[in-house]
Order: sequence, then C-alpha cells, then structure tokens
Amino acid sequence: MKTDKLADTIIAVFEKDLLKIDYLKETRLSVHINPGAIVNVARFMQVHLRLRFIIASAMHTGKGIEILYHFSDDATGNIINVQVVLDENKPEIESLTGLFTAANWIEREMYEILGINFRNHPNLEKLLSDGNWAEGVYPYRKSN
Repeated sequence: MKTDKLADTIIAVFEKDLLKIDYLKETRLSVHINPGAIVNVARFMQVHLRLRFIIASAMHTGKGIEILYHFSDDATGNIINVQVVLDENKPEIESLTGLFTAANWIEREMYEILGINFRNHPNLEKLLSDGNWAEGVYPYRKSN
C-alpha cells in the first residue's frame, strides 16, 4: 500500500484524534495524533495495517516531550512515524507493552532519561543507570 493510501485510511479512521500528516518521503509518513489515542492507533497499525512496531524515540523540544513511534511495512519498505507531544510538566501516556513486548525496555529508558510516565507499564523502573543521577533529574530534558 502506498503511503498516500495509508494516509487516507488513517484519516478515515482517526479523523478526530489526528492533528496532521506529513509526507516525509515517498515511503515515509509522519502521523501526529492526540496522545490519548496512542493505544488505538498502535493497535490499528498492528492489526489492520499489519505493520511491525520497530522502536520508539523521544526528545524534549520547544513543544514539550515528543515521542515518535516507528512502524514498518517490511514488504513495501513503508515507514510510519506516529508522533505525540506530551506536556513537559507532566509527561505521561499509556504504555504500549500490552501490544508490543518490544516496547518494554524503550519505555523504561524514556522514563529514566526524560521522566515520561507510561501508565500501565508492568515494570516501570530504571533501566540504564540506577544511582548515576539524583531522583527527579532527567538528563535528556533541556531544563537539566
């Protein structure tokens, strides 16, 4: 499925939670959604579009704490990035570990370095460096 058809499908299903779609390349889309829709959108990517969850990445930007969830259609080479922006003062979002086992460690890493609370994560504990910095200090936040 071409990315324009993927975009049309996503728009039709998630119109109320969709903020915008960027066409980055012929084979790459960036889908910006409301954070509250992440589980439904991720489930749709997995079940209906048959995309594979690759990884997630996060950064602190001028907009807040941004998370990019990366999905792949391995047969076509298409990549869809699902982007959410969280409030930097209380960054939290539902965990995707119930859908993807692979989300476990990356969510723990983002929790530790950016302070993102992943609701319903089965083991939201430090992963990288317990004791290397003070509690409540998040080294990848711009304010630290």
